Amino acid sequence: MNFENLSILSVRHVDAPHRVTSAEIQAELSETMERLGLPTDLLEGVAGIQERRFWNEQTRPSDAATLAAEVALEAAGLDRNKLGVLINTSVCRDYVEPSTACLVHGNLKLSDRCMNFDVGNACLAFLNGIEIVGNMIERGQIDYGMVVDGESSRFLIESTIARLKRPETDMNTFREEFASLTTGSGAVAMILARSDLAPDGHRFRGTYSRAATEYNHLCVGQLDRGVTDTKGLLVAGVGLSKETWSGAQEHLGFDEKDVDEYCIHQVSARHAEQLAANLEVDLEKALMIVGEFGNIGPASVPIVLSKAADLGRIRSGDRVVLAGIGSGLNCTVGEVIW
Repeated sequence: MNFENLSILSVRHVDAPHRVTSAEIQAELSETMERLGLPTDLLEGVAGIQERRFWNEQTRPSDAATLAAEVALEAAGLDRNKLGVLINTSVCRDYVEPSTACLVHGNLKLSDRCMNFDVGNACLAFLNGIEIVGNMIERGQIDYGMVVDGESSRFLIESTIARLKRPETDMNTFREEFASLTTGSGAVAMILARSDLAPDGHRFRGTYSRAATEYNHLCVGQLDRGVTDTKGLLVAGVGLSKETWSGAQEHLGFDEKDVDEYCIHQVSARHAEQLAANLEVDLEKALMIVGEFGNIGPASVPIVLSKAADLGRIRSGDRVVLAGIGSGLNCTVGEVIW
């Protein structure tokens, strides 16, 4: 998928306020872990995650997304009435219905002419949201659009801890639900525009995607429980990523040596290291945040982009690769000329 007239006007994130360490979680589970003969530093040792963030208990996904949206609008200097569409892409939702997007739309007091809806595709949804907005802009349907995402891992982690503390929890159950303890919270928003209306924007050149839905059983989740075949997901995910990466270089016309910064979906430190080794890419070109923030789902890639820009890792003219993979499995690589 190529874009000729699409730019990022702004991308801004908001960190959840409460740090929750892996040591605290492991202390809660110490009795179960000791009974199962598991190491006391499992989250740090296996996943490379020292901490993650929680929102306040009363903060809903729509509240978090609204915070990020307000910051993105301010950074863009854009009259919100010019937005033609708002897409929410979070895994976490306030309700089954109405959509979280309409709650954010209402919070922002957007125009009644601004469309709004949710898009769900596990951890890949934000990139899909960019594609949808991009296509609408390219077709001349809208001039500006916004993609938002607010993730809150508090309920899932607290529910998982309560289940794993049960005396009947066995090794298989612990392994299946371990990945839920690696999740994190955060919020991000991106405003996209027609390039001719955003002379100072960052050109979004396009995306390339591949699917491997024969692996759609490896990671399945509800609001309060996730079941993951961690090893199987790692092997299948790296394999799909390798195919997607090869296709993206050909489709978008770049080589690893041309890339200045990678913004990758960070499941765990181990996953990132194995991915980099298999794709033969330099992990030094990627800002790693998973150790401090955990796996923030579809918010991960744009949050990394926002943080990398804040830290001055990305300069004007740099080639930036966005890469995500979602349960299902689906994988997308995108390219931005900053």
